[in-house]
Amino acid sequence: MLRLAYQSDIGRVRLVNEDRAIVQEDLNGWTLAIVADGMGGHQAGDIASTMAVELIQEGLQSVDPNISGEERQRQLRTVIEIANEKIFEFASQRENYHGMGTTVVTVLAKDDRAVVAHIGDSRAYRIRGNHIEQLTEDHSLVNELVRSGQISREDAYHHPRRNVLTRALGTEPTIEVDVQEIMWQQGDLLLLCSDGLSSLVEKDRLLQTVTGEGELESKVQQLIQEALDAGGDDNITVVLLANVADPASDNVGEAG
Repeated sequence: MLRLAYQSDIGRVRLVNEDRAIVQEDLNGWTLAIVADGMGGHQAGDIASTMAVELIQEGLQSVDPNISGEERQRQLRTVIEIANEKIFEFASQRENYHGMGTTVVTVLAKDDRAVVAHIGDSRAYRIRGNHIEQLTEDHSLVNELVRSGQISREDAYHHPRRNVLTRALGTEPTIEVDVQEIMWQQGDLLLLCSDGLSSLVEKDRLLQTVTGEGELESKVQQLIQEALDAGGDDNITVVLLANVADPASDNVGEAG
């Protein structure tokens, strides 16, 4: 069975929280988690991220539990593409919102597999034992520089343009969505987060916190505190999804 906890924090610098998270248990036998990190002036970022999570959640309500993995990936991709069209159209018709957009990372999970889709630099990680694996590839300028060998991964944490995205939801009429299906098992965890966490807290520290003692809720709070202690210069949103063996552990995390 799956358990989850999630929380979002405005951070120490920003005046508005443009991050959004939605979780839904038992969506036709699946668990849904979405994190979006909005961008754009005039409060446009929080509108974009709110629209993204709501449109994607709404579009997935009819997901068929019996379709193949390939069809499920195709359905998730289509739902996100439709959300992109609607956000782009909304922004195009309103001068204040031109250019608004959002990252998104979405997970549909059950006890043996998960479908992961993303655009932008919000991330999904899988934690298994004492190993953490980043499942998503950032669509960001800094990641392009790392991949081409122009800067090191360490430099990326402090790069002045680390927030520049090469791909976002809602900024163009069409979008390419990265979708994959992964296997996971009892004892594994999935961590979804905005870059307010991943740009300030290194992978080893994420692993240490997530695999430490405590309930899921306290681990989520601890991750957010780690980002705040590291400067908290952005909104911070964290979702932890645990694949647990014990059916007696049925407490569900509440939104913070």
